[in-house]
Amino acid sequence: MTEPKKETAPGGFSLARVLPAVVIVAGLALAISQGWHKYLSYETLRDNREWLLGQVDSLGLLAGLAFMGIYAAATAFSIPGGLFLTIGGGFLFGTWLGGSYVLFGATLGATVVFLAARTALGDVLRAKAGPALQKMEAGFRENELNYLLVLRFIPIFPFWLVNLVPAFLGVSLRNYMIGTFFGIIPGTFVYTSVGSGLGAIFDANETPDLGIIFKPQVLLPIVGLIVLSLVPVVYKKMKARKEALD
Repeated sequence: MTEPKKETAPGGFSLARVLPAVVIVAGLALAISQGWHKYLSYETLRDNREWLLGQVDSLGLLAGLAFMGIYAAATAFSIPGGLFLTIGGGFLFGTWLGGSYVLFGATLGATVVFLAARTALGDVLRAKAGPALQKMEAGFRENELNYLLVLRFIPIFPFWLVNLVPAFLGVSLRNYMIGTFFGIIPGTFVYTSVGSGLGAIFDANETPDLGIIFKPQVLLPIVGLIVLSLVPVVYKKMKARKEALD
């Protein structure tokens, strides 16, 4: 007589579930131990300028696909230096094409992190969560796309952190990908536009202004997008409160 298979309890340990997270952590440790993140710098772009631009010219679309793959891998392994990769995308491919490559690469890499975190830790954290976190999860799920857009629009939160939080709060994969792709558009094109002018900055022996995103002419439109994203949330709450009073 065949014994029934034992199922892993919700939130329990399973090697298959934690393996993706282990691979990502191991990849990050390997990248840092080998010093690969140090190549994501202005010096690398400046010192290899002619070779990199030559490869882009000769490889064409393959160069763009390779860049997207590198960006996705760097994002998936949470390797420091994503900002320099974004600027590098603008430097190599121009503001719009480089920005498009960044959007797809970053969204792909972030999705890998999201799935790994949700698979390995999501159920465990939700099972052990206290009332405060459970309440936060309920609110996030009710307006998850709007909240995620706000988190992506605000440039002060680390990208890797915003990749993880939705996984722990039960955000759907669909909304996560939509919110990530559209939420990083403003910051992406701001920094690829900086990268597109990097050649002139190198020629003048200057350093690019990374604080450009905090300048009023750039930050105010982003704040406007944040407000627009929160309008449906505020409307829902006001409507619910009105119905409760009636």
